[in-house]
Amino acid sequence: MIAKVIVDIESSALDKIFDYNIPSDMTLTKGDRVLVPFGKKNIQGYVVGVEETTDYDASKIKDIVSKLDAQPLLTENNLRLCFFMQQKFFLRAIDIIKLCVPPYVLNGKQKDTTYVRLSDLEDLKITSAKQLEIVSFLQEVGEADKTSILSKFSQSAYKTLLDKGALVLRQEKTYRAPNNAFKVAKKEIVLNPEQQHAVDTICKYKYNTFLLHGVTGSGKTEVYINVIKNALKQGKGAIMLVPEISLTPQMSARFKNAFGDTVAILHSSLKPGERFDEWNRLKNGEAKIAIGARSCIFAPIKNLGVIVIDEEHDGSYYAESNPRFHTHEVARYLAYLNNCPLILGSATPSIESFYRVKTGEYSLITLANRANQRELPNIEIVDMLGEVGKGNTNIFSYRLLSELEQCVADKKQAMIFINRRGFSSFLMCRECGYVPKCEDCDVSLVYHKEDNMLKCHYCQKRYRVPYKCPKCGSPSLRYGAVGTERIVEELKKMFNVPIFRLDNDTTKSRDSYVDILTQFNNTSPAILVGTQMIAKGHDFNNVTLVGIVDADISLHFSDYRAVERTFQLITQVAGRAGRSDKEGKVVLQTYYPKHFAYRCACNYDYNAFFKREIKLREISHFPPFVDMIRVLVVGGDEKKAQQVLQDIFEKLKVLRDKYPSDFVYLAPMKCPKKRLQGNFRFQILMRIQKKNEQDILPKLHEICRNIKPNQVSIFIENDPQNLS
Repeated sequence: MIAKVIVDIESSALDKIFDYNIPSDMTLTKGDRVLVPFGKKNIQGYVVGVEETTDYDASKIKDIVSKLDAQPLLTENNLRLCFFMQQKFFLRAIDIIKLCVPPYVLNGKQKDTTYVRLSDLEDLKITSAKQLEIVSFLQEVGEADKTSILSKFSQSAYKTLLDKGALVLRQEKTYRAPNNAFKVAKKEIVLNPEQQHAVDTICKYKYNTFLLHGVTGSGKTEVYINVIKNALKQGKGAIMLVPEISLTPQMSARFKNAFGDTVAILHSSLKPGERFDEWNRLKNGEAKIAIGARSCIFAPIKNLGVIVIDEEHDGSYYAESNPRFHTHEVARYLAYLNNCPLILGSATPSIESFYRVKTGEYSLITLANRANQRELPNIEIVDMLGEVGKGNTNIFSYRLLSELEQCVADKKQAMIFINRRGFSSFLMCRECGYVPKCEDCDVSLVYHKEDNMLKCHYCQKRYRVPYKCPKCGSPSLRYGAVGTERIVEELKKMFNVPIFRLDNDTTKSRDSYVDILTQFNNTSPAILVGTQMIAKGHDFNNVTLVGIVDADISLHFSDYRAVERTFQLITQVAGRAGRSDKEGKVVLQTYYPKHFAYRCACNYDYNAFFKREIKLREISHFPPFVDMIRVLVVGGDEKKAQQVLQDIFEKLKVLRDKYPSDFVYLAPMKCPKKRLQGNFRFQILMRIQKKNEQDILPKLHEICRNIKPNQVSIFIENDPQNLS
């Protein structure tokens, strides 16, 4: 018998299936992990098929060395998903397998705790005082773990008692539970008619994709919980995705209230041991519900009954590092394989998702009202040019300061949103215009006052702050646009209340985001300052005010999604206010008060925004009317990378000539961020008519697969979320 094996080598040249003999005394099935000879050494691989014969010279085929696990690590659905993602996203098979079986699973070990008690032997004579201390302790407590005994008493006395047979040891598997310090009050919620209709509609179907469009605070989470309850009744499991790790504490607390220990958490901020235990609880069926960010879509749930993607519009669901994939497409294929519903939930669905509703590809369910039947918070626009005219050059408008003062006086909570971290976005010489940039990345360095350092937000490299311009020697240096750190500093000067900050700089240590959110949740009055990490999903009962300091940050990015993302951010962050029985207010500061994105956001009018934005996309030939595809070429040698780009582009021109009416746009260029982490970056952008996409994409993959450059990587991105 012949095993078809994918070897564990991350090389595009070796991204193929190899044949190996199965020894007569070995039984293998699809999904088994094996040890195979490859070159001069043995490496691990994965069996993706078993056949009786081979097309290769049988005398040259080597035997499998050993089977590495008692049970297969990959399921049939894992393997089908692997081949789907290979074709869809131009990925290596081994990279996809490692998403399904992460390294922490292979390298992890079960943790056992050793417990100690006294034996039943009666004729033991113990005279040593130190041994008697241990005996007296165990007589009092009955049983204790070995670690605590060795920390309290003499190790030599313990060993002597053990050798005499005076002690009995017992080992027990220890579950390493993730920190679940965030608590949510447990209460019985009766669904309102809109929510009940949503649950009933979804539960009628098996495989279907639903877009659950509900205003902020409409109770989408309760819909998710009740649909999952229905799946559990049928003996099935569920995957619940959130866009930010910072959202998992609150979501997991609500789910644990509803489902107890059947909930497992999977995300990158957990300790390896915790991830190992959570993955195994899902694999062996102890846990039925997986909650986490993007990679949680690969959770090992055998009988999947429903998949939920909350805040489905969020760009974080697209993996921008290898392996690059779109979570929505993976989820849709998994839902198809498991014949179960997929729920995409959002108050501000992506233009592409809502367009799929219009074309009948998705089914729409609407929650038009807040679950508590209160009005959405009033959004007041403040023209910052007008503030300057009044002599106010402060970061905060008079209106926002006034509302903050009232909020603090009322002992309520406020959230201040600015989508920029650090103290200032750059440092610049007033004399010559010099701006310090990262040596390895084509980006300006961000000033962080707390550390008194300039930092690169792409490679994390740090630099000393110059006291004069390195170029012209002038001491006249000015700071760029403000970030979260500066906002906190200014607020502390004005308000004597606890002020918390939530961004990538304050959440580097494990569980720090849990601690920050828990402290804020339990403190009134208080102010939480943050980036987009605070903009979505959070539900704090005492938040009555949201301040949006600089709404224009994302408005003028060189990306066709810039206006859509601005509308989404404004609507989402505004929805954090007034979520209980208290009235909410939002103050939005902008230099473009008449922009249609702000007008639609102030009225919470998604439909009006969609109608205008979809018309612009249609006229200008952008998604969802065409497919946007990027070929990204990355390498440490600029000339090599540029040559590879040119080779691909020449072949693509031939393909375009074959399909002239299907290529709306095709152009090679430098990436806006030309260099990141020491690598030069070039890209080819193309827009292709959807009708012949299935003919063109395989040919594009073939072109890139046949170019085998040294020290240059090629990536193909379908519907890229970041074109920089």
